Amino acid sequence: MGSQSKRLKAAYENVDRKAVYELVEAVKKIKAAAGVKFDETVEIAMNLGVDPRHADQNVRGVVSLPNGTGKSVRVAVFAKGAKAEEAQKAGADLVGAEDLAEKIQAGEMNFDRCIATPDMMPVVGRLGKVLGPRGLMPNPKLGTVTTDVAGAIKAVKGGQVEFRVEKAGIVHAGVGKTSFGEDALVENIRAFVDAISRAKPSGAKGTYIKRISLSSTMGPGVRVEVGSIHG
Repeated sequence: MGSQSKRLKAAYENVDRKAVYELVEAVKKIKAAAGVKFDETVEIAMNLGVDPRHADQNVRGVVSLPNGTGKSVRVAVFAKGAKAEEAQKAGADLVGAEDLAEKIQAGEMNFDRCIATPDMMPVVGRLGKVLGPRGLMPNPKLGTVTTDVAGAIKAVKGGQVEFRVEKAGIVHAGVGKTSFGEDALVENIRAFVDAISRAKPSGAKGTYIKRISLSSTMGPGVRVEVGSIHG
């Protein structure tokens, strides 16, 4: 048995899969189970009492995590002229207009988020079939269609996370790294859960937040007591 599998076995033995842990305890277990080979992402998964097939039960938005995500985010920006220059200065990884659209059509998708100025939407709109399924389509509600490209780039690179409920009513996102301190992870998790609470749709019936669990890239899942998020 290799050291990695030994470590994983020990990690899993340390977590009672049926137990529900208070938030701080859950974070401690995730950190204890993490390896030293690389800095794992801490992920949250939330089961919500919604059916996203109904428009009035969709949950979508953005949240700025107080301590960032710990991961570098590559940003593509559709802009021209002065706005393109502003994007370059603000640290965009890719900037362009029709030329950028052509690259994306050809399958060059080396970025994690996409921002566009409103005047570029006719060009971006033609990429809907490519960007849409990957969740990369710029959207004014999410602040990614904007004239303030510098502000949008800063937000995205500074720890802003997009969330969107999936078919089974599950939302998940990276909320930090296992190298983060416990307090930083707890703060990020609380900020994320708060954002989901605020995004409760009008059509949600019964219990809205049913279940929360945390995991790291290689580690076991740990269930979190919903009531302990603000305990």
